[in-house]
Amino acid sequence: MKYENMIPAVFLRRPNRFVAHVELQGQEEICHVKNTGRCRELLQPGCQVWVSRSDNPNRKTKYDLITVKKGDYLINMDSQAPNVAAKEWLERGGLGAAEVVKPEQRFGNSRFDFYLERDGKGMYLEVKGVTLEDGGVCRFPDAPTERGAKHLRELVEAKKAGFDAAVLFVIQMKPVKWLEPNDGTDPEFGKALREAAAAGVEILAVDSEIGPDTMVISDFVEVKL
Repeated sequence: MKYENMIPAVFLRRPNRFVAHVELQGQEEICHVKNTGRCRELLQPGCQVWVSRSDNPNRKTKYDLITVKKGDYLINMDSQAPNVAAKEWLERGGLGAAEVVKPEQRFGNSRFDFYLERDGKGMYLEVKGVTLEDGGVCRFPDAPTERGAKHLRELVEAKKAGFDAAVLFVIQMKPVKWLEPNDGTDPEFGKALREAAAAGVEILAVDSEIGPDTMVISDFVEVKL
């Protein structure tokens, strides 16, 4: 996936979860933040960021904050990017040849990100984007998520109903050591993740090659439960 009209900038501050102030070509500009997570370890005053300019005159802000530099990492922090990149990856055979790849499919009380059919068997797949990293170790979530635990419980029900079921953590950077649940922030999600794994739900993680204006899923990453 590739973004258009990307411009380097310097992050200044984030007064709320929806907007950030950046210095762009010598001017202070307001950007839409396409990630409602905390991202405090990413958005530090003075850090290098890249923003995408929109030419839509009806928008409140002209720019979207997409990519941030943290140490040696380029990190995509667009919360919509993992699903777009996952669709491209699945269509390239990331989980094996699939005859069907359908986004946004409902099962039970949840709408999952993808429904696949491989060799005639259905699979429900939920995608989670990951931007939290410490010393090469990535963790999810970066804030408590009741919705995330609900999705895991519904994947267990899909598995019981005879479908394949999986959760795919798309790490929005590279390279990393492994992924683990962030029990310190959300112990209920960690518990639900381990229960899902015990019930046969596949727990998968992949990293991504990130450029200032690109994101492509790359390699599988170890998951430590």
